[in-house]
Amino acid sequence: MLKSVKIQSRQSEIRQRLADLMGLENRSKDETKEIETLDAEYKTNEVEYRAALIVEAGERDAATSELETRASNEWNGLIDQFEMRQVADFYMHDTELSGATAEVVQELRSNGKFQGIPIPWETLETRATTVSTGTPDPITTAPIIDRLFPQSVAARMGGSMVNIGTGEMEYPVTTSAVSSSWQDGEAADVTEGDAYATTDRPLAPDHTLGVQMIISRKALKQSGSALEEAVRRDMNGAIGSAMDQAVFLGTGATGQPTGLFTGASTFGITETDVSAAPNYAAFRAAITRFMTANAAGGPGDVNLLIRPEVFDHMDDDLISGTSVSEWDRLTARVKNVIMTSNALDAPDGSNLCDALLTTSTGGVPPFFVGTWGAIDLIRDPYTKAKSGGLVLTALTTMDVTVSRAAQSEVLQNLDLT
Repeated sequence: MLKSVKIQSRQSEIRQRLADLMGLENRSKDETKEIETLDAEYKTNEVEYRAALIVEAGERDAATSELETRASNEWNGLIDQFEMRQVADFYMHDTELSGATAEVVQELRSNGKFQGIPIPWETLETRATTVSTGTPDPITTAPIIDRLFPQSVAARMGGSMVNIGTGEMEYPVTTSAVSSSWQDGEAADVTEGDAYATTDRPLAPDHTLGVQMIISRKALKQSGSALEEAVRRDMNGAIGSAMDQAVFLGTGATGQPTGLFTGASTFGITETDVSAAPNYAAFRAAITRFMTANAAGGPGDVNLLIRPEVFDHMDDDLISGTSVSEWDRLTARVKNVIMTSNALDAPDGSNLCDALLTTSTGGVPPFFVGTWGAIDLIRDPYTKAKSGGLVLTALTTMDVTVSRAAQSEVLQNLDLT
């Protein structure tokens, strides 16, 4: 019990006893002496009570800080111990969840509504394991924002993944320019500035991605850790591939979010028609536009997304009289060039394709990928019942939005002929 509480309890007893003694009409000498003793004790206790409150306030502040840190560390510790194979066993054999897995599921269910078993996003991280003692030891190696898909195109292009509990989330971004002017004379006025304006970039839970996995009876009977890593890898790869495609090529129809290429005009992203062979000059001009708009400090701040065919074309395009190619010139200045065949459309019949440039400015990513809650894992024990297999469907809600349109630019019609 806290010292201040003990003192309060004693003070209450003293007040009650003093009230009884003061109510007596004829008090004895002993009773009068008791009143004096209790009064002196009460005054002393008041001083000690105030001192105890000061000491306990300091201890309480220190404990609060420790608890906040401890809560985060404990949750991360539970996530590290989450076992996907327990989820499969629960659905296949009605085995109860236990340990850290049960605690994580219970916590997620208390914060959201799920049809099946909720799975935290962090469990899909790629884990490094060591088997020096014969027991796999999961180690988290990825940073917090890129924890899900550190090698995904969306992450490498500077996108930020945001997890939302419920409802929608908006990001207000400044869209007006603040003007300045010199006072022309002692009594002159400065030029009237523009109105300060912002644009809201909403993320809405309107798009749900589904991933299905069929786990055979044999797989369930195999080593637990092997099944664990296989399920993680498969779900990681499927969701990562679909997310990359949606971020850049999402049609905005048939349930897909609107991607950066499809929604470039809606988002206000600059679209430049190159209509020429891809070379260093074309990309340099786009980088210069970024720098002129104060969106990038130099070529090293820019991320470039291209098709592999563009690399093939530029690497074969040698500068006259040298062994230096257009690709060598580009990569000497632009350090983050990402090649993908998943997040960009293949060249059309005229051998034309597009590219994308992004940059992060002032710590603001060029686009956000919103996810809602945890991954909802639902079982289907009937479809594959004849073979003893289990069908698992993972549902996750996602959306995409840009921050400042000036931090992205689409280069159209790069001619690979």
